Amino acid sequence: MKTSSPKPLHLPDGGLIDLCRADGRWFIHQDDRPLAVLRDCAGDDMSGPWDLLQGGGERALHGLCHYLFCNDATLHCVCVANLQSTGAGGLPVIEEAGISRVERSQFWQQAWPWLPGGERAVFPQLFVLGEHGRRHPHRPPKPAGELYRRFGHELGQWFSLRALDIDEDLQRFNRWQNNPRVLHFWQEGGTLEEHRDYLQRLAADPHSQALIGCFNGQPFAYFEVYWAKEDRIAPYYDAGDYDRGMHMLVGEEAHRGAQRVACWLSSLLHYLFLDDPRTQRVVSEPRADNARMIGYMQAARLHCEKEFDFPHKRAALMMISRERFFDRCMLA
Repeated sequence: MKTSSPKPLHLPDGGLIDLCRADGRWFIHQDDRPLAVLRDCAGDDMSGPWDLLQGGGERALHGLCHYLFCNDATLHCVCVANLQSTGAGGLPVIEEAGISRVERSQFWQQAWPWLPGGERAVFPQLFVLGEHGRRHPHRPPKPAGELYRRFGHELGQWFSLRALDIDEDLQRFNRWQNNPRVLHFWQEGGTLEEHRDYLQRLAADPHSQALIGCFNGQPFAYFEVYWAKEDRIAPYYDAGDYDRGMHMLVGEEAHRGAQRVACWLSSLLHYLFLDDPRTQRVVSEPRADNARMIGYMQAARLHCEKEFDFPHKRAALMMISRERFFDRCMLA
């Protein structure tokens, strides 16, 4: 194992997956219930192939992959022999010569267990002409409630995303936007009524959605996510039909810092790529002089495509592709 202290893994549905070794065998447990028994691997190569001795099915393979990928950031695939396939769970398994292989990049592109309810039906494509004369896909209705959940093992806390509720969140949004640190970059300070109008306009806009980020259920951050094709950023790069963009602010001082940003930023990107499998890029346009935020984005593997001038600011176009994000997906 590439880590000195592998940890049990928390699933968003409350489950706990563990992998332990005894008498030359490995035992996968979920909530203390055995899922499978596997023969010990040779050496330190945890990719396998693992020899399945007892139990099996996609649930056991999912548990094994989740555990190994989270505890070894260098592991690219997991291989298992004698898998008893049940066809459940939609796990992306590649079958070759009796070996079942799951690639890291494909594993993290599953909607379950991070999106409530698992895989969503893809909203059928219909092109419409937008108000700025740009053709773009008609966007799906905005989801409500909790949208994403993941246990951040690096913090020992749950990170979740939910849709903003104006009645519940207006006062904290107002307080966050009037924080001098936030005001310097967002320039959206104002009264409660001005912010109510702002959020109501956003709620009526089909291309944007307001989200609240939480650690252990406590709100700490505000995110605006949007479809780039019909956003003001579209004229500044070749926006794809399903590119997504994001604006971000951390409102609670206790939740600032590099380790927390690494957790919530990777999770936000994960959500945006899972929300629609047709999304190939996620972009952002922080102020070009916001060196700290740009550094956090670069640590999350976004790159600066260029700097450009919005009417209201000099911006850096930050970008990450689906392939790059999932190739070395770091969600341990």
